[in-house]
Amino acid sequence: MERTRSSLAILVALLPAAVTHAAFIEDSTASLGLRNFYINQDTRNQRSASVEEWGQGFTFAYRSGFTEGTVGVGLDALGLYGIRLDSGGRAGKNGISRSPGSVFPLDRDNRAVDEFGHFGLTGKLRISKSQAQFGTLLPKMPVLVHNDGRLLPQTFEGGQITIEEIDGLRLLGGMLEHSVERASTDKQGLKLAGSGADSNSFRFAGADYQLTRNLLVQYYYANLEDFYKQHFLGLGHDLKLAAGTLKTDLRYFDSGDDGANGNSAGRVQGYASNGYWRTGDASRGQVDNRLWSIRLGYSVQGHNLAAGYQRVSGNSDFPRLNQGQGESVYLITDAQLGKFANAGEKTWVGEYAYDFASLGVPGLKASLKYFSGDDIRAADSRREWERDIRLDYQVASGPLKGLGFSWRNATLRGNDSADRDEHRLILSYSIPLL
Repeated sequence: MERTRSSLAILVALLPAAVTHAAFIEDSTASLGLRNFYINQDTRNQRSASVEEWGQGFTFAYRSGFTEGTVGVGLDALGLYGIRLDSGGRAGKNGISRSPGSVFPLDRDNRAVDEFGHFGLTGKLRISKSQAQFGTLLPKMPVLVHNDGRLLPQTFEGGQITIEEIDGLRLLGGMLEHSVERASTDKQGLKLAGSGADSNSFRFAGADYQLTRNLLVQYYYANLEDFYKQHFLGLGHDLKLAAGTLKTDLRYFDSGDDGANGNSAGRVQGYASNGYWRTGDASRGQVDNRLWSIRLGYSVQGHNLAAGYQRVSGNSDFPRLNQGQGESVYLITDAQLGKFANAGEKTWVGEYAYDFASLGVPGLKASLKYFSGDDIRAADSRREWERDIRLDYQVASGPLKGLGFSWRNATLRGNDSADRDEHRLILSYSIPLL
């Protein structure tokens, strides 16, 4: 934490000199994003309160240019603010029909707060085609994807270096120390799903190499200290056909224990993973996971049809950062409700999407996805399925250009988790300020 603060403090100290450089100001951009978000979620196979919340979010994003010279200096700012319009009563109270906590933080009485938000700065340095960033980050890479599934996005704090000196090759490396969750204002340590402890060190490095115009190969490494080490290999290929394009997506993750997770004493202290182990197994809670998937997609004249298969092996579930408020993962099974990444799970995926621009209605898109997972490792036979429907429309021109509407419906069923139905309605608009 101190390393990130020190680096950012130095960059902020340079700001008064930096703003005298024309490029710092002239290349700056700023926008105000508006998001009106409503969610309704019911659990069908348990007697529990439903989730029904509604709020208005504001995202201010400022990105400066860089000062001139061999080393360019810049500063970005991200301001997030949410207002509660409606929510349930008190979380955990018996007999209530609606419970808060999915969209808004809770106060001392377990009621949703009226408003919340936080502000983050990101200092940055540029040398040639390489860039270093320190402060608030929104990572989006195979080993970690920030979550943006509610009113405000999840953010992380740390540092990252991006090197792009060779055409077609991008190198990444860095470390994250804390996160601020999508329904929170507090910085938190980094956790593994199923753990009772946390870590302040998530190290990562990776490479994206565009081998040809149609072929991308990837390698990434991640280490959540005292929890797991993870290797990722990916390949993406586009094949142009006489009619349409065939896309191939191959992904492989190999994850093992690190530090305290590798011994029973550390796992007893909370450095443990979810998964399935037989009674008395000495490795209970130890990260042991391999996951591979293949997805084939065919697109032509606005139609996009895809099918995929994913298989998980090992005793533990697929390891990923999870602070208890939901997470996104770089998997073909990153569904609206489920992740289909339990120990032993095998999942078939089917997708269909249509872009109505082919019919003269630009900005209108619809999609249907179906996930079916079975062979989940447990004392008894377990399986699950999910169906996701999504309809999006964004005004493509005119005075309301950029105004967007999204309806997302999901149904999750099975004997491995609670049966849930969910609706999300999102109205969004971005206002350019600079």
